[in-house]
Amino acid sequence: MEEETEKETEMSEQINTSQPGADVLLSAGHSQFDELHQASRLPMEEETEKETEMSEQINISHHEPSINRVVLPSLVPHVGMEFRNSDEAWAFWLTYSGQQGFEVRKRYTNKRPSDGMVTSCKFVCANEGLRSEDERDYLTKFPRAETRTNCQVHMNVKMDRTKGTLKVSEMVLEHNHTLHLPETLHLMASQRKISELQAFEIGMADDAGIRPKAAHELASRKVGGQPNLSYTLRDHKNYLRTKRQREMAYGQAGSMLKYFQDKIAENPSFQYALQMDCEEQIANIFWVDAKMIMDYAHFGDVVSFDTTFGTNKESRPFGVFVGFNHFRETVVFGAALMYDETFASFKWLFEAFLNAHKGKYPKTFYTDQDAAMGKAVGEVFAEAWHGLCTFHIMQNAAKHLHEEKDEEKKKDKKKEKKKEKNKDNKREENEETSILSDFSACMFEYEDMAEFEQKFDLMRKKVSKQTWLDIIYKLKEKWAECYMKDVFTLGMRSTQLSESLNNDLKIHFKSDFDIIRFFKHFERVVQGKRNNELNSEFESRKKLPKLCMRRPPPMLVQASKLYTPGVFEDFQGEYERSLSACTKTLDGCNEYLVRDFTFEEEYKIGDGQRICAPSRRWPLVLEVSGRVRSATTSVCVLSPDLEAICLACVL
Repeated sequence: MEEETEKETEMSEQINTSQPGADVLLSAGHSQFDELHQASRLPMEEETEKETEMSEQINISHHEPSINRVVLPSLVPHVGMEFRNSDEAWAFWLTYSGQQGFEVRKRYTNKRPSDGMVTSCKFVCANEGLRSEDERDYLTKFPRAETRTNCQVHMNVKMDRTKGTLKVSEMVLEHNHTLHLPETLHLMASQRKISELQAFEIGMADDAGIRPKAAHELASRKVGGQPNLSYTLRDHKNYLRTKRQREMAYGQAGSMLKYFQDKIAENPSFQYALQMDCEEQIANIFWVDAKMIMDYAHFGDVVSFDTTFGTNKESRPFGVFVGFNHFRETVVFGAALMYDETFASFKWLFEAFLNAHKGKYPKTFYTDQDAAMGKAVGEVFAEAWHGLCTFHIMQNAAKHLHEEKDEEKKKDKKKEKKKEKNKDNKREENEETSILSDFSACMFEYEDMAEFEQKFDLMRKKVSKQTWLDIIYKLKEKWAECYMKDVFTLGMRSTQLSESLNNDLKIHFKSDFDIIRFFKHFERVVQGKRNNELNSEFESRKKLPKLCMRRPPPMLVQASKLYTPGVFEDFQGEYERSLSACTKTLDGCNEYLVRDFTFEEEYKIGDGQRICAPSRRWPLVLEVSGRVRSATTSVCVLSPDLEAICLACVL
């Protein structure tokens, strides 16, 4: 006989290896009862009257005489009970403790050195023994609550050499402490477990942006309430934390590189670029997937770029390149995490953007008024027209004009009387509103440069300090309407697309997100935008375009088949406007007066010139042919698909 070496090992809470809650076992069907009956291998004929009396005594705790516990006969342990292996014995002990209402743990397990087979083990109540005294206990302000009561409940199991099975050799079943109520058995650590299927559902809910509390509530409702669920909300959160720690096992940089390599393995068209600093640390990150590259090839003529903060744990600036698709919905062309907002960082980022998109330059590139960003745009996107966000400009205008008025108001308050304050405040508000209206008109309304200069000079006289106006005037080619007649903008005048996407990101993001969670949630937001495009595509194929004319010309019929619904509506509106335009020959060669009766506006043009009507979203372009002197006028509409489409030739 080989010598047995005893080894005592304290086991911690058995959450991940435990069985379902006792309340489920109490309501188990015949199949569960039969399975437990076979597991215990207890013949019904061997039950004696003494064992029945013992089970009746266990059902009623001496601390809780009012609680009656029903114990299945096959779940009552007794000396001589056999088990195939130690796992089966432990599962039985867990099930029994779940019915009774006490926590359990493994006291020790002895294994044979030759083959590692378990020869003996001892299962005890979790309250077994006493906590050892610590000399530093007097220094602890908030000590942990005492849980050990030196309970003697245990079950010893030893190997039967002849059969090779494990038998119960010794047991004590009387507790010296209060047992848990049947309604709280699902909260016991030994009865809680997250199965593989439940772990998969928890991970899917987290990837979908569902908060742990809401996901746990949904799982509880699926099984009929929290008592029927085998894990608690704390277990749910602990699982997610452990899962994220495993994902970040290689650190921030290593986990990010592994994420990128996995994306390349899924689709080789995925691209990323990293910029290192002087200490060989990752400074700037840029990435695009295959769909972003494809979208830019189709819709990359007009691009908006903006940065935002508060979307990642390191509070790094997050930048995103966006534009319009053929449904005038947001499409993403690329994204970046930046170390700072300096000229060098923006230059590297824009060059990485061009390299990822095969060197294709956009026709129009919108940003805010950041000086470093503007300098980088001028150097990298030299062939593109650089526009400033009109929304930011108007915000700055309101801010600076308001500040100037506040300074004047402080000086005037000392001289003014109390009775005149309300009247003067109203007058100043009206003056400020008037200045903002004048500035807005200079930005959006005046199409003639001479008129713009005249109105801007008049506005200057209304402002005491002209510092900000002087700065913004030097950039008038990037925001004034009169300088944007020939600029291809698709109706875009600001970076609102980028800011709208950033707002969507902040709805689902938290500032404490690690890099991997940041990437996954960004993917989800981008996928939501792409799903919107699919929905629009479905609706466009489902619904026929509406033709306003009773007998539409062939051109409108053809356009209705080629264009998306939104673009076709704009096209049809411009076509109707073209029918109200007429021309008049002026004195001189190739000079004409074009009049739009709808808006009662006139335009004077010469040979080869073209002008744009007030509709800036889809501009009406009037082009005069130099070959036909006095009779021919071509009316065209800009569209996202074609630069210009001839609408009519009027003799």
